[in-house]
Amino acid sequence: MPTKLLISDANILIDMDVGGLLETMFELEFDFAVPDVLFEEELGSRHPELPDLGLRVLELTPDTIGYAYTLTARYSQPSRNDLLALGLAQQETCPLLTGDANLRIACDKEGITVRGTLWLVEQLFEAGLVDAAAAERAYDAMREDGSRLPWHEVEAQLARFRR
Repeated sequence: MPTKLLISDANILIDMDVGGLLETMFELEFDFAVPDVLFEEELGSRHPELPDLGLRVLELTPDTIGYAYTLTARYSQPSRNDLLALGLAQQETCPLLTGDANLRIACDKEGITVRGTLWLVEQLFEAGLVDAAAAERAYDAMREDGSRLPWHEVEAQLARFRR
């Protein structure tokens, strides 16, 4: 089965790190990538180990950079780096991982498929990389850290995992 590329923004990687699932997510049959600018500005100093774990740091084409900057005129809420991640997802024709509500809106309007933390935890569970107890511990840590997940959906997911 070919590996599928997923572009991530910083908040997904932070959620996975806080939840203790960062290394485990790289065991999934996906390639995870971020724009080079996002890595340098938001992740590189705090998480220099990410490329060693499997995170790909991809360069944006000049056309993609131009596209991302046109998005800043259309969408005032997502950050510049978030819009660069959207641009990279468009460049690579693949989904974007984000939990940012404003970035999700922009992706929807731009025709980019979006997945989030719950989807990623679901993939970990379905692959047998985490069980219900591990998922619950991860979500507890995310909640304690202030993650803004849809907690009612988290509870429903955990209930399904426990069955």
